[in-house]
Amino acid sequence: MANKVHPQASVSDPSPAGRQTFTVWMKSLVCHTNGCTVFDSKGDIVYRVENYDSKGGCEVQLMDLQGNILYSILSKKLQIFGCWNGYRVGTNKEQPCFTVKKCYSIVRREIACQVTVGFNTYWIVRLGLKNQGFKILNISGDIVAEVKQKQVSSGVVLGEDVLALEVEPCMDHSLIVALVTVYGLINRRL
Repeated sequence: MANKVHPQASVSDPSPAGRQTFTVWMKSLVCHTNGCTVFDSKGDIVYRVENYDSKGGCEVQLMDLQGNILYSILSKKLQIFGCWNGYRVGTNKEQPCFTVKKCYSIVRREIACQVTVGFNTYWIVRLGLKNQGFKILNISGDIVAEVKQKQVSSGVVLGEDVLALEVEPCMDHSLIVALVTVYGLINRRL
């Protein structure tokens, strides 16, 4: 790609030691569909999400650059509080790889979702009620990923559709992107 017309990460993106930085552009590369595109710190596309339904549709696909499906993400029907299952391609279709349940709490408003991956539990925690940023925490409260509005090195904040994603090195990047996708679906951004 000689001419890149998408928001890309700059090589000088600061991130805490060991964290990998991605840029999430809440736009699809396919015309007239909903989705998002994920770039690495060099500005190369590494993941894309296509939602061929309406925003907040019932099924989306997380793909790599070549279009290979990594996860199928499905909304569970008849769930009052919102529940999404993620299935890794090539695994048992009966058992989801992860489940995300929307949380409703008057006391702890910052907790948006509970995530179950096998026997591990994670929490998606909002960074303020009006802010679209959020963190993904493990059961010990350690941050494993953080999403916030993208800010370039000069201090300029990019549009609401351009996000910075920082992921701890111990985490599966495609899983984190799948969780970011579900949170976008829950908030009707995809």
